[in-house]
Amino acid sequence: MANRRAQKVARFKRQKAAETKLQEIRERKERRGRSLRATALSAPVEAGEEDDLEDDGEEEREAWLATISLAICKAFDLLDMLKKEEEMLLAVKERKAKDGNAFAREMLDERTKKAEAWHHKAASRVAYSKPADPITCATFAQDVIEGRASVSQAHEHKHQPLIFGPASLVGGGLTSERERMAAQVFQPSYRMPTMSIEEAGLREMKMMERWQERTAEMMREANSAWHKGGDSSSSSMPQGEGGDEDAEEAKARAWDDWKDDNPRGAGNKKLTPCG
Repeated sequence: MANRRAQKVARFKRQKAAETKLQEIRERKERRGRSLRATALSAPVEAGEEDDLEDDGEEEREAWLATISLAICKAFDLLDMLKKEEEMLLAVKERKAKDGNAFAREMLDERTKKAEAWHHKAASRVAYSKPADPITCATFAQDVIEGRASVSQAHEHKHQPLIFGPASLVGGGLTSERERMAAQVFQPSYRMPTMSIEEAGLREMKMMERWQERTAEMMREANSAWHKGGDSSSSSMPQGEGGDEDAEEAKARAWDDWKDDNPRGAGNKKLTPCG
């Protein structure tokens, strides 16, 4: 064991020395190349150019020797890894032949336990233990129209805006101003929604119901006796002609009153996304 460890340490030192040698040769070549490019057009041909070529050849040999030494060290490391893997596979094969299917079942149970533990841990990190039922504004509105649900019916679809930031700060309570500022570091540049599409649809349906109730109340007031005036001239007229004219006049007045209370384009101010 000690001899094997000494061989591994010596091999590691040779590998580091070869890598350092290759790095030095690479840096020298880069410096020489920059110098030659800078003086290529102006410097004359010197008499010792052949010596430079010989130095380049010696440097090339050193680079190749360092590369071969590095490859040999890596090859020996791979051989050691393959030997260890072969020993492990042989041990597993011998135990499987000795114990039969019990060893395979034991390994399978161990992997199953690891997978279950991972899933339980992932489920504990989820914000909601029970997922909300999928619901859309169109389907819920259709249920309300057909009488299968009411507008005020509560459902489990709760919308919360996404929160960005460190999980350690966002997940717990933000007690100090520093924690609140740190949690807002990775917030998006745009404004996050405060309600879901379903909640917005339900709110619009409630607004429409209130508007219909007010309109029906105005129509009832317009058709009442005190609004008509109860003059004797209308009572002396025939029932068919006078009733139709009064109804048309009341309808026109109710329509004028509604237009006065709801000017054109007034409802679009709160429907714009950036308004």
